[in-house]
Amino acid sequence: MLEDCKNALERWGGVHTLIDRWLDQRRQLLVSFIELKEACDAELEAVNKAPIDTFSEQLMDYISAGHFEIYPQLSEEAQAFGDEGALVIAEKLLERLEMSTEMVLEFDTDFGSTLSCEQNIARLPAWIDRLARGLTERFALEDQLIARLHAVHSPQHTKAPA
Repeated sequence: MLEDCKNALERWGGVHTLIDRWLDQRRQLLVSFIELKEACDAELEAVNKAPIDTFSEQLMDYISAGHFEIYPQLSEEAQAFGDEGALVIAEKLLERLEMSTEMVLEFDTDFGSTLSCEQNIARLPAWIDRLARGLTERFALEDQLIARLHAVHSPQHTKAPA
């Protein structure tokens, strides 16, 4: 998963500052995820709320940035280029992204407060596995959005071969 993140950054890095920042958030999120998973694998009972909070906060920030900054900007760009096909694809991808957003909100509910975290700590390994699958799919969908709604309109992509 971390390797896929690096590949996406290489593929889209430098295309736009906002996307670059967002992909860096993704990388930081993955680092926190891996640290939390390793702590959970090592000794679940020793996992305290701090790394869960760090991961959860980064996850919520990442999801929010996508929904409120990145996705609207990508849609605006496709509209500016009159790319109706991209907008149709984007709508379908965004519907699929909504499922992982719901999962993230459930995770935040299960681990948001100290009491709920204590009550749900035994479920953390299952949550880690579920989040790994959900985030892998989410990142792939987001990369498709970037490819279809942004990269296709970049000057390098729209230049005719010489």
